[in-house]
Amino acid sequence: MKFKTKLALAVCKAAGAVLRRLGRGGTNLPGKLALKIDRDILGALSEGVRVTVVTGTNGKTTTSRMIEQAFSDAGFAYFSNKSGANLLTGIIAVFAQHVSLSGRCAYTHALIECDEAAFRTASKYLPVECLVVNNIFRDQLDRFGEITHTLNSIRTGIANVPGATLCLNADCSLTASLAEDVPNPIVWFGVDVPIYETTAHELSDAPYCIHCKTEYEYDYVTYGHLGGFRCPKCGYHRMKPEVAVTRVLKTGADASDIELTVFGHVHEVHVNLPGGYNIYNAAAAAAVAHVVGIDEDTAVAALAQFECGFGRAERFMIGNSPSRMMLVKNPAGFNQVINLIAHDEAACQLAFLLNDRFADGTDISWIWDVDFEALAAQQARFTRVLVSGVRRDDMALRLKYAGFDAAQIEVVAEYGELLDEVGKSDAPTFLMPTYTAMFDLRGEIGKRTSVHAFYE
Repeated sequence: MKFKTKLALAVCKAAGAVLRRLGRGGTNLPGKLALKIDRDILGALSEGVRVTVVTGTNGKTTTSRMIEQAFSDAGFAYFSNKSGANLLTGIIAVFAQHVSLSGRCAYTHALIECDEAAFRTASKYLPVECLVVNNIFRDQLDRFGEITHTLNSIRTGIANVPGATLCLNADCSLTASLAEDVPNPIVWFGVDVPIYETTAHELSDAPYCIHCKTEYEYDYVTYGHLGGFRCPKCGYHRMKPEVAVTRVLKTGADASDIELTVFGHVHEVHVNLPGGYNIYNAAAAAAVAHVVGIDEDTAVAALAQFECGFGRAERFMIGNSPSRMMLVKNPAGFNQVINLIAHDEAACQLAFLLNDRFADGTDISWIWDVDFEALAAQQARFTRVLVSGVRRDDMALRLKYAGFDAAQIEVVAEYGELLDEVGKSDAPTFLMPTYTAMFDLRGEIGKRTSVHAFYE
């Protein structure tokens, strides 16, 4: 190992140790310091490690947690960036944390969640064995720009890992196009049937054929632009997945039961989180398990046992209220949370927390593409509607225009006060924060109850 690489590693490990002792996590700054010393440090730290990467707009963290459970149950010696620090600096920091000062790694596998834009660069250094692309949706326009920019970032990254097996979502017309003109082996996953009888009203992020611009026809839609797409003009169409959800047996507020076919073998699977998007995440995880050599029974059992990632349907007891935190960050993801709430008929409380910091996306115009009208139509069952966050007034206005009774919308400035109000009732609560609001809210919850730190 070069001297500058050893120095960069030592600085990275020391900074990470200090920050973790201070309760700060040490997930990005150590990597930034290392990069200033050695731009190529990630290549040296990851040498010889079998790396699985998960990328795409929605579902990276939860899919990673599902795969992680399978890795653990299969007895793999692995590590992961469980904190969700998925930029290049965060990935460097987690590798540095798991190698010795000499650069020796005691782990055979690494499971890395990677930001879509960051994958363009990280892929130059990582020896990727398996790459998952969950989906591509419009997200953080101020950062990612048009949806084709996200697609092209991932496409560039794939060109850097020609030996990796690609696990691609067959139902996403954008993701599916990544299979064209690449030497990589492909494993397709997808959902062969509709997930819900009725869904939130959604604007498609990909209504027209990526090749000839003709409007797609669909045999069925699961959500957003996902489903059985086909172009009536040029013939571009959904590929038949080897890992497929062939029946949705039950969707509930806590879990889903599905029939999953893995390379011709049928399994009844209990997915330990609710929501149609987690059905896709489960199929993706099963595809990865096949690629890395985990037997199907172990992979299927993992889907019923994994722990959710922080903020991804996490449960808390806040005062008297059993509460679930659902991270929301773009129209497609928010509409899936709305589908979940709308299909549960029980009385409950709603809490919306909207921030516009860099990690959230500074442009909040996306909230006008979310189907809050579907919730407004059921407002009689919501015992309280609370709004907080930096842009709380904008959220309150959006709910008013969606049809919520303005007198029912309660604007609360402080997160501590919000939790006090939530805890006064024994009704279940859905907490819906954007990314930075999730971190701040979890900090407040941590003062009241025991929660794992985000990097644990």
